[in-house]
Amino acid sequence: MNAEVTIRPFREEDASQVRELFIIVNRLLSPPHMRDAFEAYIARSSAEEMDRVAAYYGERGGGFWVALREEKIVGMFGLEPAAADAMELRRMYVDPSARRGGIARSMLQFAEAECCRLHMRKLELSTSELQPAALELYTNAGYRLLSEAVAEQASNKTLGGGIRRYYFEKIL
Repeated sequence: MNAEVTIRPFREEDASQVRELFIIVNRLLSPPHMRDAFEAYIARSSAEEMDRVAAYYGERGGGFWVALREEKIVGMFGLEPAAADAMELRRMYVDPSARRGGIARSMLQFAEAECCRLHMRKLELSTSELQPAALELYTNAGYRLLSEAVAEQASNKTLGGGIRRYYFEKIL
C-alpha cells in the first residue's frame, strides 16, 4: 500500500528536488527526434521559471505546491491567474516511480479547492499529445476541451516544435 501523500506550499529547500523532477519528466516525455528541442525547453523553462519558483509564482499572484511522501517530493504543481475569475494549472508533474497511485488526482483536487478558496470561478489548463494519462485524468475529472492547437513557437510554457496541445477548463 502506498504511504500517505501530503501537499504543502513550496519552500526554498524544495528547489533542487523540484528542478530534478521537472527535468526527469520532460526528458521522459521527449520523443527521440526532439531531444535537442526538449533540452532547449528545459534550459529556458529552468532559467525563466523553475530555478526561481517562489519569485515566478509570487510575481504573478499565484502559488506553487509540492506533494510529499516520506519527505520526498513525488509531485508538484503551480497556479497562476489566467483571468479575473480563473487560475491556470501549471507544471503538474508526478515522479515516474510514484505514478498510478492517485497523486495527480489528489493534486488536481487540491488545486480546485484552492481556486474555490480564492473565489475563482474556473480552473484552466493545457497539456500535450505526449501526455495521454494527463488527458485521461482531466477528461475524467470533468474538464471540458476548449481547443487544440499545434504549438510552433517555444516559450517557458510550451516546447513548440509542432506538438499538439489541448486546452481545458472546468467551472468550479
